[in-house]
Amino acid sequence: MTEKEKNIGMAVIAYILFFIPLLTNAKDDPFVKYHVKQGLALFLLGVASMVLSFFPFLGGFLSIILDIAILVLFVMGVMNALLEKEIPLPVIGQWAEKLNI
Repeated sequence: MTEKEKNIGMAVIAYILFFIPLLTNAKDDPFVKYHVKQGLALFLLGVASMVLSFFPFLGGFLSIILDIAILVLFVMGVMNALLEKEIPLPVIGQWAEKLNI
């Protein structure tokens, strides 16, 4: 496995558990760090969705919509990592780039 393949794997893992790549040498790779930030933004969006789900009626409905959006963004992020692209995710991508990790 080459270093490039390893870093692609870490970029994909960043969308599943964003903090795992930060515990390895891959944390110094700008490509991996970019996807860690995107993964962290998705995680925070997931936490917001979970909080919304506790509110009856409108909150629960919004939570379902947000969960679907998170799933779509997750797939887009993983595909970008696999294709070795650094394309910001819609809506949250610009915010994620401002995160300091």
